Amino acid sequence: MTTNEQPPGSGGDLPPVDPAPETPPGFMAGVRNNFLTGLIVAGPVAITIYLTWWFVTWVDGFVRPFIPVDYRPETYLPWHIPGSGLVIAFVALTLLGFLTRNLIGRTLVEFGERLLGRMPVVRAIYRGLKQVFETLFSGNGSSFRKVGLVEFPSPGMWSIVLISQPPGDVVAKSLPGQQEYISVFLPCAPNPTTGFFFYVPKASVIEIDMRTEDAATLIMSAGVVQPGVPVDKKVVALAEMANAVRLAARSESGGKTAAPGQ
Repeated sequence: MTTNEQPPGSGGDLPPVDPAPETPPGFMAGVRNNFLTGLIVAGPVAITIYLTWWFVTWVDGFVRPFIPVDYRPETYLPWHIPGSGLVIAFVALTLLGFLTRNLIGRTLVEFGERLLGRMPVVRAIYRGLKQVFETLFSGNGSSFRKVGLVEFPSPGMWSIVLISQPPGDVVAKSLPGQQEYISVFLPCAPNPTTGFFFYVPKASVIEIDMRTEDAATLIMSAGVVQPGVPVDKKVVALAEMANAVRLAARSESGGKTAAPGQ
């Protein structure tokens, strides 16, 4: 027998050993995962229904005192109809907009604005609110309709921002350099209603093809829910995130418990 040959049973030609099969999760682990998945599916639906019901109830309570008792639906019906105040408010606002667009309506609006313009405190509040509403609800406005990327908070780190309007003349004259600036809003996770507002050179903003709704979802989920991913995969991703948080909390608590015995 040569030196290169190995005797039988020496282990040189043994077939690879298959790894042991993974132990299937226990009954309680399956129940826990199913509960987390059901919570992720039902939670947003329940919160959406609750917020919608709260808004409808709030509008009803605000509009009902201005409606005479003879014109309320519950006067002639044995039960209260939720949303009747919302319908009346919608009709009233639509009628107000229709009247404002003609000559008589514009004249009345201008007279009211001149009247409010003579009040020192009310004037500033009214003008500020009017500009905000005109910017947000204008059909041809471009504020917060585009999504971009800005290198923030340090080089090599990119954050999602909502692109707004260019700065006004007063601010533009005070900004350094000759480049064109633009105002952006950087939402914070997981609450996109809070964040940072700042001016940045337009050349430093990278516009991306993403809707503002998808950007808000991406921020609220801390990057777990990606745009364009099917709904079932989004649910699985959220369930995996919840499971990872649970395992991290368990390992941390286990490490604290084992420390005294070392």
